Amino acid sequence: MNAFILVAILVFILWLGSSIFIPLLVATFLWYLINATATYYRKIFPVVPKSKFVNFAYNLLSNILAIGTFIGVIYIFATRVRPMFTELVAAIPDIQSNLNSLWHYLSVEFNIDITALALPNITTIVSSIGSSVARLAASMGMVIVYMIFMFVEQSTFHKKFAVLFPNKPQNKKMRYITTSIDENMKKYLFMKTLVSAITGLISYGWMAILGLNFAGVWAFAIFILSYIPTIGAIIGCGMPILFAILMGMTLNEVILVSLGLIGLQILFGNIIEPKLTGKTLNLSTLAILINLVFWGLIWGVAGMFFSVPLLVATFIITAQFDSTRWIAILLSADGKIPDKNED
Repeated sequence: MNAFILVAILVFILWLGSSIFIPLLVATFLWYLINATATYYRKIFPVVPKSKFVNFAYNLLSNILAIGTFIGVIYIFATRVRPMFTELVAAIPDIQSNLNSLWHYLSVEFNIDITALALPNITTIVSSIGSSVARLAASMGMVIVYMIFMFVEQSTFHKKFAVLFPNKPQNKKMRYITTSIDENMKKYLFMKTLVSAITGLISYGWMAILGLNFAGVWAFAIFILSYIPTIGAIIGCGMPILFAILMGMTLNEVILVSLGLIGLQILFGNIIEPKLTGKTLNLSTLAILINLVFWGLIWGVAGMFFSVPLLVATFIITAQFDSTRWIAILLSADGKIPDKNED
């Protein structure tokens, strides 16, 4: 009973403090992603004799390249994709009109009484998404401040850790836990972002070849939504396919759009990505879906976006203690969990 009360209190605090926790999570996500990118940049540098100066230069150069990469991505989005969003918003009345016509056609063709109230209001949906984006943009100042302090203080983490856990066995266990979380998060976030970016780029090329309007917008949506398990891929593919239908593309063109986008999701999401992430995501599909719903209810779309990284951290932590290993086993895909005695 006490445990249930504590969980309820924790959930309430997470929900109430969403304006604080979400920017912190965004900052942590970006901090991890930049560090992961810098790590992979270091791997492609030529091997040279090690020294303090060389290590410092490697770290500095790799971090500059990683930050430069993200600035480049932001620049491309601002100059190429963002104008497409403006054009798409202007086209919403036409899209809604075509949707109404399609809805009416289906109701007549299949003799189904579909009322106008059942129609999704695209303007309302876009306004809701716009409000969420505006709230996130408003908190970007806080996100940047969090990130700056994370980068400044990351060199002192080990010293603070030694003071927090002076007992050697306890220090060894906690270091293993934090190292496991750190390595798995970096691997997951980097590979997920890389695969999602490649999927988005190829999807853009496919849609552009077929002449689908706003291909950049749909490709960006596919990239972002791929972080949300299962549902993200469905929505990411569904939006451009529905748009192709509403814009009057031929049946063959709609089929080609559908086959291309769904095929890419299967290839990259179900085949390539699991091979790249290895055992990082040895998680039960049911656990992922339940976790997705849980965080979605607490933090909305932002919670769904971060649901998998949070589950990975929970999986690693619960596997390290005898009293919670049963939780890790339930979360795992095949009952195999990290050995708590590993160094």
